[in-house]
Amino acid sequence: MAPVKTPLRLAGPTNIFRISPRVPVLPAAITARSATTDSAAARRRAVTVANDTGRVPWQQLSFGEKAARTTQQSFNFGLILLGVVATGGVATVLWLEVFSTDSKTAVFNRAADRIRKDPTSLELLAGEGLHSKREISAHGEPSWSRWARNRTIASRLEKDRAGVEHLHMHFYVEGPVANGTVNLHMQKQPGQKEFEYYMLALDVPGKQRHYLEDPNKKKMDQRGQGRMFGVRWN
Repeated sequence: MAPVKTPLRLAGPTNIFRISPRVPVLPAAITARSATTDSAAARRRAVTVANDTGRVPWQQLSFGEKAARTTQQSFNFGLILLGVVATGGVATVLWLEVFSTDSKTAVFNRAADRIRKDPTSLELLAGEGLHSKREISAHGEPSWSRWARNRTIASRLEKDRAGVEHLHMHFYVEGPVANGTVNLHMQKQPGQKEFEYYMLALDVPGKQRHYLEDPNKKKMDQRGQGRMFGVRWN
C-alpha cells in the first residue's frame, strides 16, 4: 500500500510576524525645549520678598516662596491704602482751609474785598480822589522772607456756652498813602450754615477807627427789637 502524502502547511503571517504597538516619537525640538525648561526651572533663583517680579507662576513656587509673594503683595496693598488715606486727608484739609465758605481763606478774601470796595477805607489808605481797588493789597502776618507769598492769617475760633461760634481774625492792608490793620469778629448762631459779621473795622495809625460793621450799632438794633408791654417792636 502506497504511503499517504500529507500536504505541507505553511505557517501563516500571524504565526511569523507579530505587530508591536507603535511608540510615538517626539520631535527633537519639543524634547530640547522641555529639557531647557526643566534646566531653567532648576537654575532660577529662589523667589524672595525683595526680588519677586511676578514672572514665576504660582504653581511653580515653593511654600516659602508663596509666603514671600503674599507678604510682598500685602505690603504693596498697604502702601496703596496709605496713599488713598493720605489723599483723602489732603482733600479734607484743602476743603476746610481753602474751598469751604467758612474757611479762613474764604473769610479773609471776602473781608479784603469789602475793604477795597469801601470808599472811606480807600480814602484812608490811598488818599483823596478816585482810586482802584487794585491799589490796596492785603496779607497775613509779616514774614522775614521778602519772597514769601503765603503768609499765615491769624485767627481764632471758639464757642460760647450758648453754642454760638465766634471767629476772630486780623490781617494787614497796604495802600499808596498808608497801611492799616483789619480786625473782624464773626458769629454763627446754632442752626445757621454760615458766619455773619459782628464787627469789621479798619485801624490806620493816626486815624480814628473806621467801622464797616459796628458792634455797638448791632447791640442797639437788638435792643430796639426787644419786647415792650408784651409786644415785639421791629
